[in-house]
Amino acid sequence: MPDKSARILVVDDEPDLRALYELTLLREGYLVDTAQDLAQARAFLGAQHYEVVITDMRLPDGSGMALITEIKSQHRPERSVVITAYGSAQNAVEALKSGAFDYLTKPVDLKQFRHVIATAAHGSPAAPEAAGFGKAMTPTSTSALGQRALAKLVGRSECMQNTKERILKVAASMAPVMITGESGTGKELVAYAIHANSHRAKGPWVAVNCGAIPENLLEAEFFGVKKGAFTGAQQDREGFFQAARGGTLFLDEIGDLPLAMQSKLLRAIQERRIRPLGSTVEDPVDVRIVSATHKNLAQEVLESRFRQDLFYRLNVIDLVIAPLRERKEDLPELCAALLAHIAEESAIPVPDLAPAAIAQLAQLPLPGNVRELENLLYRAVALGDGQRLQLEAGALLPHHTARANPLPTAVETTRAPLVPDDLQEHLDTLERAILLQVLQDTNFNRTAAAARLGISLRQMRYRITRLQIDLPVNAESGDDSDTHA
Repeated sequence: MPDKSARILVVDDEPDLRALYELTLLREGYLVDTAQDLAQARAFLGAQHYEVVITDMRLPDGSGMALITEIKSQHRPERSVVITAYGSAQNAVEALKSGAFDYLTKPVDLKQFRHVIATAAHGSPAAPEAAGFGKAMTPTSTSALGQRALAKLVGRSECMQNTKERILKVAASMAPVMITGESGTGKELVAYAIHANSHRAKGPWVAVNCGAIPENLLEAEFFGVKKGAFTGAQQDREGFFQAARGGTLFLDEIGDLPLAMQSKLLRAIQERRIRPLGSTVEDPVDVRIVSATHKNLAQEVLESRFRQDLFYRLNVIDLVIAPLRERKEDLPELCAALLAHIAEESAIPVPDLAPAAIAQLAQLPLPGNVRELENLLYRAVALGDGQRLQLEAGALLPHHTARANPLPTAVETTRAPLVPDDLQEHLDTLERAILLQVLQDTNFNRTAAAARLGISLRQMRYRITRLQIDLPVNAESGDDSDTHA
């Protein structure tokens, strides 16, 4: 239930709409003031503070954008909600970039209107730094869930601290966020941290890998299906937008979406309405969009592989994740965290990594970033003696000079073998580490990796599936035929 002391200012020059908004808010228990132009709105703002300011874009004496800009520049606590004409996506984007908390399109859906205002007025008024993206919020102002999400972003380097600060800033609004960074840098962790530190943290978190869905299923997966829409559709089924209602929809590898689906996604995002397959009516949706890509989408736009209008709609706020080679000072802390995770997963004591090994890691380019580092440590644990780890020399060489056969040296084979509690699990761990190393050495070309190991492509595929090895989205399959099987 809304706080009955929450005060809302409605700015609109149309008396009927102004009365409709006022009556709707009064029924919800808010205190409401109304203004018909900028002059009256400024007079109200000069007299007192509000939790939310709702303003139309077109006013008799100026633009509602001017009001949003003034609220931001004066570091006022109000959250702004702007009402734009149907189809004016550019106005909505500009408003969000100027500091608006959210937007609504005409004709306003009252159910959505009530939800947006309740969200904007939730809790205490927005902190000035949140509204204006100025000074960073402190961790003490985040929830326990938000703090845990930030803690998963390991590292104290300047670029990592800047990333965490920006997460806290962008989490405060509904503006779409585009996260860019190389594969393995932790884009999904960053996206979840935005969700966990936002006012939508108690809502659903739905993560979608856009490159992993067959093209003919995209529309059904995103927008849902009505019973009888096609043969086999025996009941209504929710899509990603419905599943994320009231929460955050994370679109990973957004650059892999086909152009036809990009057009449908654009309309759903800017109009906040979707039409499930087989339906004759559109349903309002209430999600925040966070997307991520390892591609240069600006270049993709220039080469006509990504829609320019969708790019601008998604890239309201950009967040760039630094590759691991630019924050090598985080390696000791990252290795400790990854080894703790590996040890917990394998039910073994946490091993130590020699400082010399960390120094050697710092000399590597690590193009696979944190994911590659984790694979190296998995291998070290699998081939180590369970105590102090030393990374193998072959694993520390650049990929093109790494040993073709990453097996223990003669000295290592003279050690008394450990007797594992679970032999199959131990062998699976060892096999997984070897496969990962060879896949990395061949830039994840499965055909080349299979040839190096002396097995068929079909056997390689089987092992990848059985051992649950995650391949990069852009991994090359090489010759995908089974003629060599």
